[in-house]
Amino acid sequence: MRRTRAENNFLKTMSIQSSFITFVPLLPFCAKKMEIEKSFIQLIEESIRSNWNRDALTDYKGATLQYKDVARKIEKMHILFRHAGIQQGDKIALCGRNSANWTATFLGVVTYGAVAVPILHEFKADNVHNIVNHSEARMLFVGDQVWENFNEAAMPNLEGIIELKNFDLVVSRSAQLTYAREHLNEEFGKRYPCRFRAEDVSYRREEPEELAVINYTSGTTGYSKGVMLPYRSILSNIMHIHDKVGLQAGDRIVSMLPLGHIFGLVFDFLYGITVGAHLWFLTRMPSPKIIAESFSEIKPRVIACVPLIVEKIFKKNILPKIDNKLGKLLLHLPIISDKIKEQIRLQAMEVFGGNFIEIVVGGAPFNPEVEAFLRQINFPYTIAYGMTEAAPLICHSRWDEITYTSCGKTVANMETRILSDDPERIPGELICKGMNVMLGYYKNEEATAQAIDVNGWLHTGDMAIKDSEGNIYIKGRCKNMLLTASGQNIYPEEIEARLNNMPFVNESLILLSGDKLIALVYPDNEEAFAQGLNKSQLETAIEANRIELNRQLPAYCQITKVKLYPEEFEKTAKKSIKRFLYQDMKF
Repeated sequence: MRRTRAENNFLKTMSIQSSFITFVPLLPFCAKKMEIEKSFIQLIEESIRSNWNRDALTDYKGATLQYKDVARKIEKMHILFRHAGIQQGDKIALCGRNSANWTATFLGVVTYGAVAVPILHEFKADNVHNIVNHSEARMLFVGDQVWENFNEAAMPNLEGIIELKNFDLVVSRSAQLTYAREHLNEEFGKRYPCRFRAEDVSYRREEPEELAVINYTSGTTGYSKGVMLPYRSILSNIMHIHDKVGLQAGDRIVSMLPLGHIFGLVFDFLYGITVGAHLWFLTRMPSPKIIAESFSEIKPRVIACVPLIVEKIFKKNILPKIDNKLGKLLLHLPIISDKIKEQIRLQAMEVFGGNFIEIVVGGAPFNPEVEAFLRQINFPYTIAYGMTEAAPLICHSRWDEITYTSCGKTVANMETRILSDDPERIPGELICKGMNVMLGYYKNEEATAQAIDVNGWLHTGDMAIKDSEGNIYIKGRCKNMLLTASGQNIYPEEIEARLNNMPFVNESLILLSGDKLIALVYPDNEEAFAQGLNKSQLETAIEANRIELNRQLPAYCQITKVKLYPEEFEKTAKKSIKRFLYQDMKF
């Protein structure tokens, strides 16, 4: 079988000498297919060996691990697991902020043969307890920032809890584990009495359908489900990313997305490690100030983030520089505009370090007005669309290939359909199948049957259209769609995107109360204060936004009332608002 261009590029970069496994999708595909002739763990092994003396993982303002240091930590992890009686297929949970030790631990888990259970550190303690218990995890690695909120008594089946900062054993219910941790360095010395070398790195090989990760969702419905991701889904994603992004060994990545979520886990970390990149972890919330400071120093080559990050930086760091009559005028003058646009583009790129190939935005809808501006100045951004159940990619195109407001085309090894009589014009549910799709939900056959139909199609729950070129446009969540008394379908995300770009609006939520549309607005109090507005004046300004917004909207989706909300809306790891918390509000 002839290899695709994508595969040949991938294999060349990875310096592949020989093949280990060959597998093809079990289901037929209309989209581009890649024959996969490698094990994911083999890619990890080869990357560690070939990049032995390169920097691998850095905690910002902290220590740096080279690939040889990562290999040493992985080997010690294997010794610990072996002496503690951990078996292949056992579950090991990780909960903490992004860090070098978190990622080294994850690699230790999967290369040993255990199943990694990454847990978002932002989850509340009772949810973490439930996930640990539900996953049947034997061990928990935990960050020191979150450990103080947990109760080990609520996780009775854990044999041990290890703190990620220094790998201290803080709870042990196993004599084997206690011995293993106390004698870890001794056992490592026995195994490698001279020194630990690149030639000593040799890991197992997985089967394509073997369970690699159980990633618990943080959706807007309020229920966490354990998504079972096999190795083929992770490897398929990595191959696609390599083909579309093309990082080289030594390139820098800033890992902002939480590693407890599959987008950050695969797009930043696992892809980066397989190409020998240098990953940086901010170890704190990525505010516009921290991003500007760290990016100017690190100068990352590719940036993956949620739309909210870009939108905040746009509002705080870019828009003020052109938000004047002259700047707006110059942007529309045919002779001067190109020079002005180039100047603005360079200024905008400098905010992100000025060295990146592209910014990949995913996890939530992108504000169309911000996107229009970025496109106007030829800013290198692109959209990635997916879900945890696809590890994560379903749609993604390079920044110079993507169509405005779309989320790109179907990724390699996947097929998509729109459940609509007229999929180019009338939105329908987006469904997909292929190598990226999960095995199912852990210990939840009912939810699995609801998500994956009898023909193998994964139902995304998102409404979309697909044009004749294969570009997909997401319109909103099926469950979020509002049906008015007149029978009109309203996608609140589209209205919210417009409102969020208006003065003094941080974020908004469109709700249906009876037959009336209500806008719940969390105002930009900082900007209002800077402008000298009191509460009454702020309310007047927000009401003016409502009037202006209604001028832009069809008659059937007019906003009747705006209510100010005193605090930021609760969100998932992808920064999507947990809508279910606000559905029953009284107005």
